[in-house]
Amino acid sequence: MIIFDLNLMFLPMRNFRHLFILFCLIPLLYDCSNKLDVNEKWQDITVVYGLLNQNKDTSFVKITKAFLGEGNALAFAKIPDSSTYPDKLDVKLEEYYEVSMGTPVLKNTYTFDTLTIANKQPGDSIFYYPYQLVYFTKNKLKKDNSDTTFFYKLNIAEKKTGKIITAKTPLVNPMTVSKPQKGNTVTILPNHSISLEFYTSKNGRRYQLLIRLHYSEYSSVDTVSKTVDWIVFNNLLSNSLSGGEQKPDPNVTFFGNGLYSAMKSQIPVNPNVTRHANYVDYLFTVAGDDLNTYMNVTAPSNTIIQERPTYSNITNGIGLFSTIMTTRIDSLRVSQVMRDSLKTNQFTKDLNF
Repeated sequence: MIIFDLNLMFLPMRNFRHLFILFCLIPLLYDCSNKLDVNEKWQDITVVYGLLNQNKDTSFVKITKAFLGEGNALAFAKIPDSSTYPDKLDVKLEEYYEVSMGTPVLKNTYTFDTLTIANKQPGDSIFYYPYQLVYFTKNKLKKDNSDTTFFYKLNIAEKKTGKIITAKTPLVNPMTVSKPQKGNTVTILPNHSISLEFYTSKNGRRYQLLIRLHYSEYSSVDTVSKTVDWIVFNNLLSNSLSGGEQKPDPNVTFFGNGLYSAMKSQIPVNPNVTRHANYVDYLFTVAGDDLNTYMNVTAPSNTIIQERPTYSNITNGIGLFSTIMTTRIDSLRVSQVMRDSLKTNQFTKDLNF
């Protein structure tokens, strides 16, 4: 492409020699194509997404391929063959451990099989539904301890081409929650801080807490069990991956207003029903370091610069292979003080608790 500068029109006479040279070069520049062919050459790009969770007895990995073609890419996304490999891939998960930072030792190898899930809903993504192909293995992953460090290596092989795709991640260790503990009675009130104390996990970087209130709804017809979710925080970070840091910071408090606001927005006013608060769950989720980086990179931009950098920890492919950990402190009794507050405070007084 040739860009003409209007300021050339006002050059002094001594610079006309440079203009003459420029115009002599124009015929050569016409030999360059001024069209961009986005479909010029297709490449086999493997797309991998998987999160390991040692609390689960089954691990899933989604493996697809990038696609290219003339026309609307959204239309291609609705065709399974566009992003699904025609032949089954050879997928294995290798479990390694190392003692005192020694040479890693291969402990176990888990082989993945394929599974077609039939409950993908329209609107979950732009890709085809309701069926989707995933790879899975039913094996309980090892918990870490102070003497041994486990990590997992994903190996994917295309049998026809011999292409090998790999990725590696450690596991997030279990976390310790001091407040609340199982069997406690909880009191969550507007303008009052919630009782919360926990310690970070080894290999855990980002922390989320979701508080779930379970309640019953009574009508003249039946009784229905329902829930309300309040995300207290979802971006609390550890300073290191060693674990053992006390969180939250003693100078940081979280107030119960969020739960009452969530109830007001999620529960409709209905004079024909009465409601009863049953119990509360504290659901902690911890993200590994790579997952936290991926979330930061792909988060919506709040500046005028909308283009985001790409992030991938997949070798010979793109995507993400990382780890999460879930910890539940569930079935905590609701105190009478909290029940009284649900009846009288400005957020929930019309909800008939």
